[in-house]
Order: sequence, then C-alpha cells, then structure tokens
Amino acid sequence: MKDGDIMSKKIVAIGGGENGRYLGEGKYYPYETEPMDKEIIKLTKKEKPNFLFLAHYQSSLEVQTSYFETMKKIYGDKFGCKCKDLKTDELDNIELVKEKIEWADIIYEGGGDTLTMIKLWQTTGFDKMLFEAWNAGKVICGVSAGAICWFTLCNSDSLIIQKGNIAKLESVDCLNWINAHVTPHCDEPGRYDSTKEQLRENNLVGIMLSNCSAIEIIDDKYRIITSEVKCHNIKNAYVLKGYWLNNKYYEETVDLSDEFKPLSKLLSKK
Repeated sequence: MKDGDIMSKKIVAIGGGENGRYLGEGKYYPYETEPMDKEIIKLTKKEKPNFLFLAHYQSSLEVQTSYFETMKKIYGDKFGCKCKDLKTDELDNIELVKEKIEWADIIYEGGGDTLTMIKLWQTTGFDKMLFEAWNAGKVICGVSAGAICWFTLCNSDSLIIQKGNIAKLESVDCLNWINAHVTPHCDEPGRYDSTKEQLRENNLVGIMLSNCSAIEIIDDKYRIITSEVKCHNIKNAYVLKGYWLNNKYYEETVDLSDEFKPLSKLLSKK
C-alpha cells in the first residue's frame, strides 16, 4: 500500500450500527457509525468528496429516497460532501450509471436484502461497473448487506426478509472480490451459530463483524475500525475470525489496533 497511490483498491465494510435515522414521533436513533464515515471520507484524500448512495437491496423507490435523505444529513450536512443517489429504476440507463459512477469518489451501499441486491446487479451488469470503480481507486463501502456483498460468501437474512421468520439465515453467493465468508451483526441472535455451520460447509475463513465494527481493506492490508455502542446488547464492538481445519473449529478475536496488517494472514488457516 502506498499513501500516494490513488489507484489503491479500498473497501470499508461496516458490520452494523445506527446512522441517526428517524425513529418516529420526533425521535431519532443514535448516530453510531461516525468513525467509519470519517475514515471513508479520509480515504478519498479530498476535503469535500462526491458521495454516491445506493439502496439497491430495496425495490421501493420511496424507501430508497428516505434512506438517501438520512445519508445526506451525514455526508452532506455534517461533512460537506456533494451527494447523489442511484436508484434501482435507473440501472438500465447505462449512460446515466456511467456518469454517476465516474462522478463519485465514494460509492456506498445500504443494508437489507443481499440476495435481491446481488441478483439485480448481475442482471443489469452493474456488478461489473462496481468492480471497475473499485479497481479505479474509488472508495467502495457500505453497511450490513452493503458490507458483505464484496466478499465470496456471506451470512444473510435475505430469506427472512422475503418470507418472514419461518425462514432461516443462509449463506449467499456474493461478488467474490475478496475470498472470505463475512457475517454482519454477529452479536445478534442466530448469526454466530449459523455462521459456524456455514463455514463447515464452505471451507472458507469467516470474518464475523459485530454491530459498530468495520473492516477497512486497502489493497493487501486491513485494519479494524470500531465505534461506541449506543443501542445494541453488547458492551463493546468486536470482530471474530473462524474456520474449520481437519474437522476442528478454530476461532480467535481479531486485533482492534489501528495498525494495518497483511490481509493474507487474516484470511489464512493455521
């Protein structure tokens, strides 16, 4: 990784955390993801970068607009970025999509239904445009579904979102930019146990991100970012690494220091 290399490939994958969205009756959720948002902006090396927001997990244009308004309050009002969004009904307009991606310094995907989102991107060819943007040095980032989609596989609640609580957490094929199985919200019920079983089946190294944690990856290095936990049932944010080897499960807590470390070591087994 070279500090002056604008072509560095950058991902900030946030495992979960509140962004100050509207709760109702004049109340708002707390804003937990500020350290991640600041780092995302810092990575652009611009004082007021261009922020492009996606909410492609969601087919409702009304919901996409509402989510964008929340993110504009952070990236636009708070941090002074220029903000645009790209809605799902615009993906067939190739020229518009290219124009917005070229304009963007930051491309941020929100959380939700990973399976629907990935299928939409693959059907429209947007996945290839995102890959080109990543290789061109744009900061690729997101929370929950928008965090895990960049990896090989993920622990997903897509079926629960689509069918209700009769469904279960599942392993979903993602974009396969980085060879790992990633779990968001690993502190929430069912996430940890289902991930452990999924890792037995897929033979990958698993990265489990709690709420208020993120993994920042620049080229072949990584580090963990955490924020204060304000509205989740854990005292502190954390990240776990887990994998199966010779029919035995291994797990360790990932170091939370600010120092960048080799990604290859994180993704290797003993």
